[in-house]
Amino acid sequence: MTQPIVEHTIAGIRERVRSARAEIETGGAPRARVALVPTMGALHAGHLALVERAREVADIVVVSVFVNPLQFGEKADLEAYPRTLDSDVELLGSVADGLFVFAPSGEEMYPNGFPATRVSGGAIADRFEGRSRRGHFDGVLTVVSKLFHIVGPDVAVFGRKDAQQAFLVERMVRDLDFPITIETVEIVREDDGLARSSRNRRLGSGERIAALALSRALEAAASSADAGIDAAIAAAQSALMGERLVTLDYLAIVDPTTFTPVDDGHRGRALVLIAADVGGTRLIDNESIYLR
Repeated sequence: MTQPIVEHTIAGIRERVRSARAEIETGGAPRARVALVPTMGALHAGHLALVERAREVADIVVVSVFVNPLQFGEKADLEAYPRTLDSDVELLGSVADGLFVFAPSGEEMYPNGFPATRVSGGAIADRFEGRSRRGHFDGVLTVVSKLFHIVGPDVAVFGRKDAQQAFLVERMVRDLDFPITIETVEIVREDDGLARSSRNRRLGSGERIAALALSRALEAAASSADAGIDAAIAAAQSALMGERLVTLDYLAIVDPTTFTPVDDGHRGRALVLIAADVGGTRLIDNESIYLR
């Protein structure tokens, strides 16, 4: 496997994509497709699944690695986020050839400080994760829109673990007419069911065991979905009881087409969302269920 080519400037990654496209399209070949996989680094198997999907749907793959300060409410949380670019590049090089990594500095992305112009996610961005992390999704959408303009992808790949983020990005693409297809990839889990996350590395051994209560709660909700919304919520809450290291932030069932809470009359597919603090580490997860 060849190591990815790393670019740190906007001009640099634009030129790499332009040159790669021109090389593929030589001799009248069909237009080359470009895929973007936006990340904040600290890569794991979940990210690699996104890269694998990008390789399936495009000729050129760009993985961005940028810890975006706009989406952090607290400076301490921003400073604590792991920055592991060297190991991230090595990991990417072990699974795919010919990748480009765009790893800009904060000054490169925001040369004049935080931008005055931002993308707003509206009311949905203030619910669930947005309620606990004010301004988070506006920061996400702003940096994603910048990455779209910088890289010019035909397709962008996101994970379904961050379900609210994926919903808001897809809506932004529709609302603002970005000529981009959004691909979403299923949650990648550990053998014991814990959703893969860059934050998992913060968990101590006892906290790691306690964190399994989140996936157990989702499984309990799915198993009880036939009995209705209240039964599904009650089953999930029961699975969380007794875990002293787990402090629940929210547990909700939403319509995946609107990301608003379902009512008692809802029938069909729904999405169970959960977020909790586990020994000081915030974790999120979700599960698709079917209400009858």
